[in-house]
Amino acid sequence: MREILINGAQSLGIELDENALKSFEIYYQLLEETNKVMNLTAITGEQDVAKLHFLDSIALMKIVDFTDAAVIDIGSGAGFPGFPIAIADHSVKLTTLDAQQKRIGFLTKTAAALGREDITCIHARAEEAALTQLRESFDFAVSRAVARLNILCELCLPFVKTGGAMLAMKSVDSEEEIDQAKNAIKTLGGKIERVVDYPVAGTDIVHRAVVIRKNGKTPKGYPRRFAKIQKTPL
Repeated sequence: MREILINGAQSLGIELDENALKSFEIYYQLLEETNKVMNLTAITGEQDVAKLHFLDSIALMKIVDFTDAAVIDIGSGAGFPGFPIAIADHSVKLTTLDAQQKRIGFLTKTAAALGREDITCIHARAEEAALTQLRESFDFAVSRAVARLNILCELCLPFVKTGGAMLAMKSVDSEEEIDQAKNAIKTLGGKIERVVDYPVAGTDIVHRAVVIRKNGKTPKGYPRRFAKIQKTPL
């Protein structure tokens, strides 16, 4: 795993120090052990986890600068992309948010095993947490494989400060989805800054990151209840 991570990170222009490499190894072991009793990920094995989870996640570090940033990972699941970013860049102040207590339990255990008291793991629904003190308090919101973009924007953008950004990880065939989200993005105070297609290091796979810049405050009333978001997306 070390060689895959070192070479893959270097291809991205990222240097992983010894602490980061050890942390990735601990994370991998906990993920594999927990996945035997809890459905965290369909991707298993050192090579695939290193490439399709770890390296895929840290590729976002070449798209925006996360240095010293407050980052929230919405619908974090097994911790992607937030945990790998925080491992690769120790300055990141990470908050993970997930609606399933079991997943947050895993992430809390992982953060403790990594000695990362600066990682906060919250069990809550995004549309409810966005109405608390967490609202508009983060430099970046990141999310992978949670919902269609028009729905995802209503779950993520309320957490982002004006001037910050949301990064949504999508497939390269997401043009229609991006187009359908333009009204939601505008309504919630954002604007598509760029769409970046990037190769997953060590593979022939290409993924996409949609970078949405927060230009103004999200209006009161958003996010709505999730049933409403689903029924009538912006």
